[in-house]
Amino acid sequence: MFSGPPADPAAPTPPTGSGTPPTGARRADAPAVAVTADLMPSCGEGRSGYEGEPGREDQGGGSGRSSRLPLTLSLAAALLALLVAVFGPGLAARGTGELRIPGAGLTTLLRTVLFAGLAVHLGELLAPQFIRTVRSRPRTAVRSWSVCAALAGAGAAAGQIVQLAAASGLGITQTYATRNGGLLLIIANGFVAAALCAASKRPALALAPLAVVIGAEAIRAHPEAYSPEIGAALTVVHLTAASLWTGGLLYVLRTMWLWRGSPIAARALLGRYARLAIWLYVALAATGTVSTLRRLPVDVVFTSAYGRTLLVKLALMAVVSVLALAARRRMLRDDDPAVAHRLARREQVVLGAVVVVSAILTVVPDPHWISLRP
Repeated sequence: MFSGPPADPAAPTPPTGSGTPPTGARRADAPAVAVTADLMPSCGEGRSGYEGEPGREDQGGGSGRSSRLPLTLSLAAALLALLVAVFGPGLAARGTGELRIPGAGLTTLLRTVLFAGLAVHLGELLAPQFIRTVRSRPRTAVRSWSVCAALAGAGAAAGQIVQLAAASGLGITQTYATRNGGLLLIIANGFVAAALCAASKRPALALAPLAVVIGAEAIRAHPEAYSPEIGAALTVVHLTAASLWTGGLLYVLRTMWLWRGSPIAARALLGRYARLAIWLYVALAATGTVSTLRRLPVDVVFTSAYGRTLLVKLALMAVVSVLALAARRRMLRDDDPAVAHRLARREQVVLGAVVVVSAILTVVPDPHWISLRP
């Protein structure tokens, strides 16, 4: 799944002679094996207990079942996210009397992919800065997902353009002339430019087109007549912080799994990420609170699709907060980062659900339409 860089040619080579080969040397008749991130230490040596009890995975016939369990859970979580994205807007609006949004489920799904692609790409630009500061780190790195994430985001934006054209009865080129169509075109082109930068020798250049993507999405999300520039500015900060938190954590968890034989380095990496995550959380809480106060009237908190969806998001964020605090506490208490890693993985899963719910928030109607307040 992952692959690391080639071995350092400057590393010292153990002497060989006619006698017994040195420890770790490969027999001449043994097949050559590529050095990849999928190598597993034998008999639990050098492991940090990321998969239950060390040294117990190969006993009996349970290893096959335990290795298939993460894949099964991942597929189940993806299916659940798909169902929530497709049917969530309709369930949230049931009984509210609000107008039905055509194609709300598909729009939510496409925006979920767009947000996920943005988070993955920004996380891969941020997290390596932490890795470089970790001393005695392994000389391996996770495989980049930036190009695929950017192309997925571009495809999601293009899909929304096609959906908008079909819903409005306009041609594709005519859709570009509309407000939403033009902004979605900018987003799609920004993701394509970011993919090209990620595939080049200077992937950090992708920051510029991704900033354009965030700005265009913030403007698109605020068509309201009441101070849209304030809403767009809040969304820029909120979306950036959320993407860095979610994507950065994903990259850190992938790297910790790759470094599972070096628990000290893995623990140091998680600690560096946790220090930044505190400030990202503060930015999310502040911008989210202000956005809620300006957009959601108090009298429709429970009777509007927006209010109901926001309550679900707040509940999920509370779970994320508890998991993040628990992971930080175990990281400070234990030298072995195995428990903190498991807690952070659960935090990542709940953050994925937050991404889906956030996409629903961008689709449901503006709650001011049904508010009785002047």
